[in-house]
Amino acid sequence: MSKGIAEILENAPSNWGKWGDDDELGALNYLTEEEVLRGVQAVEAGKTFTLGVPIGRPDGDPVWPGRSAADHYMEVDKGHFDSGKFDLEGAAGLEYADDVIYMFLQGSTQFDALGHVWYDDQLYNGFDAKTTMGGLEKCSIEPMADNGVVGRGVLLDIARHRDKDWLVKGERIELDDLLDCADEQGVELQKRDIPIIRTGWIELYYEEGEEAFYGDEFDEPGITYSEELVEWFHEMEVPAFGTDTIANEQTVSDETETLLPLHGALLRDQGVTFNEINRLDELADDCAEDGKYDFLYVGAPLKIVHGSGSPVNPIAIK
Repeated sequence: MSKGIAEILENAPSNWGKWGDDDELGALNYLTEEEVLRGVQAVEAGKTFTLGVPIGRPDGDPVWPGRSAADHYMEVDKGHFDSGKFDLEGAAGLEYADDVIYMFLQGSTQFDALGHVWYDDQLYNGFDAKTTMGGLEKCSIEPMADNGVVGRGVLLDIARHRDKDWLVKGERIELDDLLDCADEQGVELQKRDIPIIRTGWIELYYEEGEEAFYGDEFDEPGITYSEELVEWFHEMEVPAFGTDTIANEQTVSDETETLLPLHGALLRDQGVTFNEINRLDELADDCAEDGKYDFLYVGAPLKIVHGSGSPVNPIAIK
C-alpha cells in the first residue's frame, strides 16, 4: 500500500510556531527590512522585467487542468454610444469603456495563499482546515498582500544550463542541479534569497500550443520532494520561490509517486510562498547577456478578502 502524504512528510522540517501560534505570514517573516535593502543592493542598471503572463488571450491562457482561462467581457464600449441606447447624463459628449473579467485567482501568474493546500485537516501553523469553509478565515492571501514580497531574487536558468529551449514532460530538477546551475552562472545563493527557477516550460505553451503543453497526460517538469531539498529550503530560510510552470514542481513526483508533494512540504509545513506561472524568457536572455543573475524581486498580490490566492505581475529590477 502506497504511503499517504502525512506519512511521507512525517519527519519533514516545519516552521509551525516559529513566529507565534497566530502567525499567518509564514516564511515571508524572513523578509525583514534588512532583506529588502539587500535586494535593493542588487540593482545596478535600473532595468525592469515584468514576469506576469497575459490574461484573457483569445487563443487561451495556460492554467491548471480543470480550471478555465479568463473570460473578458466589455460592459460598455463605443457601440453602446453609437447605438443611441446608452447616454452618460451630464457628460457633455464624454464617453468611456468599462469591462469585466471572470477568472480563477490561480488562473494566471499568481501567489498561493498559505491556506491554499493542506493535509491532515490542518493548514500552515496548525490552523483547522474547516476555517477555509466559505472563504479562508486563516492563512488567506490577505497577510501576504499586506506585507508584500520584496527581496533579493536569483534566476536559476535550468533550461539554459541543460542547453534546452524547455525541459520535457516530467523532467526532474534536483538540488544539485540548482547548485550547479548557480555555480555555472557565477551567482551566489544566499540565505533568504528568492529563487526563480526557469524550465522554459511556459514557453512551450506559447510556442507550440495547448496540445503540446497538456498532451494526453499533464506532467510538468520541476523540482520535487526529497529530504535533501526540503532541508535545504529550511536551512536557507527561503521565504518564497517562483517558476515558469503552473504548479512550481513536478506534477507527479518520481520520488513519492504522489501529486504535488512540495505543496505539502514547503507551503503547508514551512510556510514558503509559491509564485507560479511566471514568464521568464526576457529576464533570462538579459541575464545570459550581461552575466548578472540577481535582482530586486517585487511582488504585490491583491488584497482579496478570504482569498486562496491572487494574480500578480512580479517585477525583477536589475
